[in-house]
Amino acid sequence: MSAALDRFISLYQGLDKRQLHRLREVYAEDVLFVDPAHRIQGLAALEHYFAELYGGLESCTFEIERSQQQGDCAWLGWAMTLRHPRLARGAPVSVRGATALEFNDAGQVRLHQDYFDLGAMLYEQLPLLGPLVRIIKGRLGK
Repeated sequence: MSAALDRFISLYQGLDKRQLHRLREVYAEDVLFVDPAHRIQGLAALEHYFAELYGGLESCTFEIERSQQQGDCAWLGWAMTLRHPRLARGAPVSVRGATALEFNDAGQVRLHQDYFDLGAMLYEQLPLLGPLVRIIKGRLGK
């Protein structure tokens, strides 16, 4: 594993609203961040997104379960546990996912793409929508 990937993992294992200044340690100025709900271009926009996201969370932790790197590309498998007062009545919500990373020549992340079940993280946790989503998933055999 490279020093750049080690820095990235270290950041995410300790990331909270008091550590957001550390994003500049791992991300390139022209980073592209993509997840099931967002497409964010540039470090300033990413910092703004994270500030808003973490401002509303009670907590968010990542457990990196596995990692693999080849050249300037890496994959991470993780489990995220978050607490938000509007999701699951404030109870912890856990979601598993994966992240694809690409590093530039300076060892900074130029692409960060997350893959996870947005429905399990968000829609199923909402008071009115959650039961309906779970019924639909049940009928689909999930």
